[in-house]
Amino acid sequence: MIKLTVGAIALFTLIGASIVSAQNLSGPQKNAVRSAESYLRIGGFSREGLIQQLASSYGDGYELADATAAVDSLSIDWNEQAVRLAKQYLSMMGFSCNGLIEQLSSSVGGKFTRSQATHGAEQAGAC
Repeated sequence: MIKLTVGAIALFTLIGASIVSAQNLSGPQKNAVRSAESYLRIGGFSREGLIQQLASSYGDGYELADATAAVDSLSIDWNEQAVRLAKQYLSMMGFSCNGLIEQLSSSVGGKFTRSQATHGAEQAGAC
């Protein structure tokens, strides 16, 4: 019997979701899915932040439509992503509850919705 950790189950779920939905994607969109999955393995991203990372000329340079289709084809818990990024921020420096919510929801920060940012800050222990 194989015992899987929660992280492994989440990764298999993420990869499995992309394999099923990737059947309807173009070649560039499938590549963008693979890039998105790589980014999600290393850190927390909001939907907007992940799309921007994939589409940015400083990131992967995918067309915005391809990056959006790729991200939207994945089953991602954005609240959990907010918690992950909140924990990353807190591992680097201290934040007040409101400061972390602002950082997570800022257009130059995490780009999460206010609700997602609040959830992330609360679950990470800043509030």
